[in-house]
Amino acid sequence: MAMPQNSTRENGFCFTQPLDFCPSPRPGEAGRAFGAMSGRDGCSTPLSNGISSSGAPSPSDSCAQPLCTPTPAEEETPLQEGIKYVSAEGEELACGWGGFTPGCLQLCNTSKGVLFFLCVASFLQGMTVNGFINTVITSIERRFDLRSYQSGLIASSYDIAACACLTFVSYFGGNGHKPRWLGWGVLVMGLGSLLFALPHFTTGRYEARSAAQLGVCGGNQSLPCSQAASGLSAYRFVFMLGQFLHGVGATPLYTLGVTYLDENVKTNYSPVYIAVFYTAAILGPAAGYLVGGMFLNIYTEIGREIDIAPENTLWVGAWWIGFLGAGAASLLISIPILGYPQRLPGSQRYIVMRVSEAHQLKDGSHKKASDPDFGKTVKDLPRSVLLLLKNPTFIFLCLAGATEATLIAGMSTFGPKFLESQFSLSASEAATFFGYLVVPAGGGGTFLGGFLVNKFKLRCSGIIKLCLLCTISSLLAIFIFFIHCPNMPMAGVTQMYDGSALPGGHLNLTAACNAQCGCLQETYSPVCGADDIMYYSPCHAGCKRVSVNLRNGRKVYYECSCVDKALLPDSGKAEAGKCTSSCSKKPLLLCFMFVVILFTFLSSIPALTATLRCVSDRQRSFALGIQWIVVRTLGGIPGPIAFGSMIDKSCLLWQDQCGEQGSCYVYQNSAMSRYTLVAGLVYKVLGTTFFIVACLLYKPPPPESSPGSSDASENGTSDLQEHKPSLPAEGDI
Repeated sequence: MAMPQNSTRENGFCFTQPLDFCPSPRPGEAGRAFGAMSGRDGCSTPLSNGISSSGAPSPSDSCAQPLCTPTPAEEETPLQEGIKYVSAEGEELACGWGGFTPGCLQLCNTSKGVLFFLCVASFLQGMTVNGFINTVITSIERRFDLRSYQSGLIASSYDIAACACLTFVSYFGGNGHKPRWLGWGVLVMGLGSLLFALPHFTTGRYEARSAAQLGVCGGNQSLPCSQAASGLSAYRFVFMLGQFLHGVGATPLYTLGVTYLDENVKTNYSPVYIAVFYTAAILGPAAGYLVGGMFLNIYTEIGREIDIAPENTLWVGAWWIGFLGAGAASLLISIPILGYPQRLPGSQRYIVMRVSEAHQLKDGSHKKASDPDFGKTVKDLPRSVLLLLKNPTFIFLCLAGATEATLIAGMSTFGPKFLESQFSLSASEAATFFGYLVVPAGGGGTFLGGFLVNKFKLRCSGIIKLCLLCTISSLLAIFIFFIHCPNMPMAGVTQMYDGSALPGGHLNLTAACNAQCGCLQETYSPVCGADDIMYYSPCHAGCKRVSVNLRNGRKVYYECSCVDKALLPDSGKAEAGKCTSSCSKKPLLLCFMFVVILFTFLSSIPALTATLRCVSDRQRSFALGIQWIVVRTLGGIPGPIAFGSMIDKSCLLWQDQCGEQGSCYVYQNSAMSRYTLVAGLVYKVLGTTFFIVACLLYKPPPPESSPGSSDASENGTSDLQEHKPSLPAEGDI
């Protein structure tokens, strides 16, 4: 049933005139204004949660009737002083910057307004760090002559910065003005994006050699290794600094941002708000892949004509455009975030109604965190860490999160590569397929997890059991990696040119049909012959002529001496790209991969909610910071390394870069599936074990320690709320 509404909706104020958000009056004037009001009406100072600061017997008694009843004289004479939102501690709760707090901004001074701006910020962070970076890393390597390990350092700089800042930001920001920390963080993140794009403007033009006949028999050309280096590799330090700023700026977003949302909404609504926030962060990388891929189809030197196509290995796309746009958007979105108050109007009542579910320590030391002065100085930092380390539920939730983060990081990095190898897809096709899996499964699972916690109003122990159920479900689904698609036949790699098996498994790319072509291995450009056999390059297929298919724009090679001549009318013909796989197991693999991703992300918001519930209110931000350190140190950073090392063991054909081993061109599908299964099983079994231990060791507070019935509080029908006729209905929150 909807409750009676008031004019100010959020705070329970009963003034007859609209609120006027004015600049702060001088201290003396403020005291006189509120003192006069109290003297005239017999009322006390209005607080943000609708609770009087007079000697009322209880919060509910003070809210049983309107705070102030205007006299007829006051109805005729407007108040001269502007009225401000203030909290119990006296801080301003109006939205604005300093003394500039116009009334129109207060429309956004709600939990939904905060959620919108934080979603935009998390979307931009995901699009930049997890979308653009992964999309353009190959182009950056090509443009600035970077090795794979150097580009790996660029990617790792984000996590290194985050780990370095998490303790400081989560501890001091958790006890400070969270929106200011968030706003400055988003601003720093925007500066990092602009810095990342800077090398494009400080280097000379990119010159790509014409490649009309490059790759055909007798037409191979290559720069000597001594001339290939351009001296641009030092720009990797600029990219690392940009990524470092990304990490510093994003640190408050997923610690302080989550706790700010949790503190300003009802307890049972919190998982839904957090789920929406994280869903935006997951949709960001999907947009980054799509938009970044679109920009890579534009030549990096915009406006300059060139005769090579994006499929050419010498092509460098406009990798820098996305970072300019994301940087500018981040700078703009930081402005409204900086204007939010330390607490939203009306949020104090949710703190009063909140029922503690913190894990109870045997020695009672958890009660120290309830002290209002706890955590405000550096002296309390060691004690805060010790309290968290003595909380076994928190520790095992962190370890479970690390195992899940390892799988997520590994699959997000190598998932497209797995699809590319299993189904013989191009890199862009594999990324698109993986995007189709991640967007509904990852985004839908994240939102559904928060929805289930809210729908069934789960307590902390029930939330951990839900996480356990999701982990077991994904553990069963991961056995799908027992099956795999066979490799497409490739001459000289999986079989001999005449179709026979390779002796001893050794590569042999030279045969009688291409011995006179002088083929080089520096450029891998696979072609599919009319005999459905792949060749390393047009030269290795013995092709002598090339033209472009006007229907699909792909190159077609003719007079290929290694392609079976018995095939008419396509004798000696090959087309650029990999041969199409006709694997019958493709739908089954995609279906179960969808299930694995769905249940992995389904447990993410419940696990995060359980972490917030099992610690004291004053330690929530710091607990999230410590959890992120554990997750990144044990999961996010080593995850791609562990998966990459296992997958590299299944490589059949390595790139040769002037005598040095580069990336892998061709994987053995059976070995790749086997190693993926082993890695997935190990981490899923560990995650299941950690959730079981966390559930068994969790010790909830006794019922008598909570203020009122827990069920009533969860459903918003506690005694405190029943006596508040001036509070808004639940649908208005």
